[in-house]
Amino acid sequence: MDEMNEVVNRLGEQACWDRLRTQQLGRLVTHVGEVLDVFPVNYVVDDETIVFRTAEGSKLFELTVNDEVLFEVDDHSGTDAWSVVVRGRAHRLATSAEVQAADGLPLRPWIPTLKYNYVRVEPTSMTGRAFVIGPEPDRYGVADY
Repeated sequence: MDEMNEVVNRLGEQACWDRLRTQQLGRLVTHVGEVLDVFPVNYVVDDETIVFRTAEGSKLFELTVNDEVLFEVDDHSGTDAWSVVVRGRAHRLATSAEVQAADGLPLRPWIPTLKYNYVRVEPTSMTGRAFVIGPEPDRYGVADY
């Protein structure tokens, strides 16, 4: 039996969304030219999109230059762990109807700063893995005698 199949499992799309809904903190990866940036953001899942708030600054600027992003969320306990990576496009919510709908989401800044901009990440693909945590197997095949 393949040991990897016992400790690493691929998550289906619904399982990925289920896990994303359990968390509030993710990492947004932007890419402009040769520069990659990673930003921690608190977020909510809205239908099958990810929504977060941000102030004016480098994150919002980078999204206007290149809207292709990665969004990663993970979690772990003493016995298992998981990771979900979303590839997608991010855009600032611009219409009053979009902003009003986003105002109704359970999304509040974690730090006491004003964040007037809502951003929605619309996935183009998603991957996830679940892992069983345990000790490393014997790497050298040395048997006890």
